[in-house]
Amino acid sequence: MLIAVDIGNTNIVIGLLDGTRILGTYRITTSARHTSDEYGLMMLQFLALKGLKAGDVDDVIIASVVPQVMHSFRSSVVKFLDIDPMVVGPGVRSGLSIRMDDPKSLGADCLADCVGAYELYGGPILVADFGTATTFNYVDARKAITAGLISPGLQTAVGSLVSGTAQLPEVEITRPGSILAKGTKTAMQAGLYYSFLGGIERTIDQFRAEIDEDFKVVATGGLASVFKDDTDRIDIYDPDLIFKGMAIIYRKNA
Repeated sequence: MLIAVDIGNTNIVIGLLDGTRILGTYRITTSARHTSDEYGLMMLQFLALKGLKAGDVDDVIIASVVPQVMHSFRSSVVKFLDIDPMVVGPGVRSGLSIRMDDPKSLGADCLADCVGAYELYGGPILVADFGTATTFNYVDARKAITAGLISPGLQTAVGSLVSGTAQLPEVEITRPGSILAKGTKTAMQAGLYYSFLGGIERTIDQFRAEIDEDFKVVATGGLASVFKDDTDRIDIYDPDLIFKGMAIIYRKNA
């Protein structure tokens, strides 16, 4: 069994994989203050929920965009599972070439998403990941990542709006019943939702305008489910894309 760990800016998401089958996924709030013992105990608890123990784990692969957390989490894997984990990054074979100005700057999560998208759905393909940041990465028919875009995520936009104003409250991120809002909270929800949805569609349209080949669009990430049914620009919704990509990267390197 393989444990795949996605260390993001907001959450650490842990996937338990039996071959290509995902047994379960679990979320931990990302915090540099957690110790290796805390992370280790959490992993053992997640395994126990599936009737598993440390000895059932064959290997661990980690994709991280938060360097401050990597030391503690990697130490927890070594200490509690007796495994030196594989880390997605420079030197790890992915099967894709990165044709960017600075290939090393591509996030490990974006690379795993792109690998999963190309291997599962073919190319060319545009990979949209809706997390703390919203990222778009394009993989052409020749298995090359050739372009990327980064913008604030919806949760980030909510936090900015609340922290930058005196009276606006925290609101749940959800699809509003109507754009004709009649209260502060519903006005915020409608404004955030429709402006973000419009931004998604405009971004995909611009990729199509500047790329001289047809492509599919796959959406993933924690907030993709909010928009997936409200636009015809998204062809595929895969909430577990990063874990599938990490499993493929693991098989290419193990």
